[in-house]
Amino acid sequence: MGTREQCFEQLLLGKAVESVGWLKPIRAEALDRARAMNFPSNRNDDWRFTDLSALYPHDFHPVVSFAKLTKADIKEYVIPGAIRLVFVDGSYSSELSDLPDIHEGVTVTSLLERLGDPLVEGIFGKHAPYKQDAFVALNTNFFEDGAWVHVAGDVTAPIHLLHVATKRETPSAIYPRNMVIMDSASGTTLVEEYIGLEDGIYFSNAVTEVVLKEQARLQHVRVQREERNAFHIGHCSVEVGKDSFYASTSLAFGARVSRHTLHVTQQGEGAEMQLDGLALVAGRQIADTHTLVNHAVPRGKSTQLHKCIADGSAHAVFSGKVIVQEGAVGTDSAQSSRNLLLSDKAHIDTQPQLEIFNDDVSCKHGATIGQIDADALFFLKSRGLTEERARNLLTHAFAAEIIARIQVPSLGESLGRTILERMNGERK
Repeated sequence: MGTREQCFEQLLLGKAVESVGWLKPIRAEALDRARAMNFPSNRNDDWRFTDLSALYPHDFHPVVSFAKLTKADIKEYVIPGAIRLVFVDGSYSSELSDLPDIHEGVTVTSLLERLGDPLVEGIFGKHAPYKQDAFVALNTNFFEDGAWVHVAGDVTAPIHLLHVATKRETPSAIYPRNMVIMDSASGTTLVEEYIGLEDGIYFSNAVTEVVLKEQARLQHVRVQREERNAFHIGHCSVEVGKDSFYASTSLAFGARVSRHTLHVTQQGEGAEMQLDGLALVAGRQIADTHTLVNHAVPRGKSTQLHKCIADGSAHAVFSGKVIVQEGAVGTDSAQSSRNLLLSDKAHIDTQPQLEIFNDDVSCKHGATIGQIDADALFFLKSRGLTEERARNLLTHAFAAEIIARIQVPSLGESLGRTILERMNGERK
């Protein structure tokens, strides 16, 4: 069995990536930082609830040849009418993508194809903390490709970034990288999705950087529904400008071990942030969600609602921190963590936190953990439902509040089916 150090050393042996001139020193610095950090352990406060030991026995190798998929392979994940970028094992697939004519000023394309763009150079790595986070450092050095989204004006069709992992002979390491720039007064819906077509062992390490300029509006839906033997670590850094609106819905349904870290910084007055999340885990799964909202300037508003559902022997974690800086007067922030235990062996840790450095604010937070309501379960069974069907309905109702906020109907329906499939799969 491999050790923590051996697994990390194997990742550091990933293949060198050709880079444009400005990117070479960033990659080199990121690799040096990764070598200095290693995997975080439970002695690191941000990781003390998350056991990464299931990752260590595997030797993850870089992807050197890419699977050829057809549109039929991804049919069930296609969002009708969406602008679609598809990546297979970290490599852009033009055959599976759908990029209709978009109005002037809007660019949706492979990041690799835009590395010569001065705008990419000016923003890349400025928000994702590759100097402090080992996983972000690994991604910054080893990423092959990802999505570049630059929106000017309103784009009514959703933009779908579909990252597909395939089953390979040896465990693989995949490093998707996404960059999203919302110009002033622009608006769109972005769906960032990670799936696995077969239940193979792989490590997906994804990084996304998002910038919203003045009065921009973005609904960002992040879906992780990979297979049960996968490992998924994701980081998203967001900068929110003056009078802009950022709505995030993050869903974690798959992977043996998953972690999503979302850092949102309010850089302009009057910005509003709405962060919603849902984790559904069963069996031996671990799902960890960390959020950080940094109110750095006055009159910002943030609301958070995160839900965890844990069955079997699964472990779910939510840690949400809100920081209100000294000059951020007039801040209005509310955070809620609600959790549902479906088994006496399941485990949920929740840790809402506030750090406030001035008095002119309105901030609150709260957390609850409970089980399925016995009276509601009895009521449904008395109406002829089996106990399993009644439990599924009540669990689905608990999750529905988050799913209902997604403004892409076909995706909401697909996610609803995924919830039922995952619950039924655990009980069979």
